[in-house]
Amino acid sequence: MGQGGEPRRVQAYDGELGAAVARAQEGDEAAFAVAYRLVQPGLLGYLRGLVGEDAEDVASDAWLEIARDLGRFKGDGAGFRGWTATIARHRALDHLRRQRVRPRSAALEQDMLDLPGPHSTHDQALESLSTEYALELVRGLPRDQAEAVLLRVVVGLDGPAAARVLGKRPGAVRTAAYRGLKRLAHQLGAESVTDDGPRTLGEST
Repeated sequence: MGQGGEPRRVQAYDGELGAAVARAQEGDEAAFAVAYRLVQPGLLGYLRGLVGEDAEDVASDAWLEIARDLGRFKGDGAGFRGWTATIARHRALDHLRRQRVRPRSAALEQDMLDLPGPHSTHDQALESLSTEYALELVRGLPRDQAEAVLLRVVVGLDGPAAARVLGKRPGAVRTAAYRGLKRLAHQLGAESVTDDGPRTLGEST
């Protein structure tokens, strides 16, 4: 569906993104718009998984901060995605504290179980994470698993970058992402989850 659910495609944009960010830092407003278009789908998916229907508002706040602090950013396209995810995460956690909202429980309503077809592989379970339905499921995961899955699969960050956003060790994030994906795969009806562990996440070496 969207770019957000396909990490390899997201990462293919990193060269273009890095160039756009560099031009935006020199005051090129059109380049900032390009950077926004490349980053926003994944960022919005991440925020939907954290704050649900308030994602657009939180994203707007995050982009105001991103624009304000752009001159302080140093790094490439992949670094920019990690930096924007960190800002968005802080905004989302502030929002949740203000609302005193906790991620919903994993209890599924029956109508959410009616998927259009059987998902027989782990990859298909991952692809369907770009849907609103799957983001709703992600919100039911434990917080550490939900954030790891969102950053790896929806934002498209590699393990070390996701770990930096969360302030955790890469191994802990990798484990949380794998557990979360395995749980989601079963909820999405994927009976044959592959056994090759975290490598299914496109782990970088």
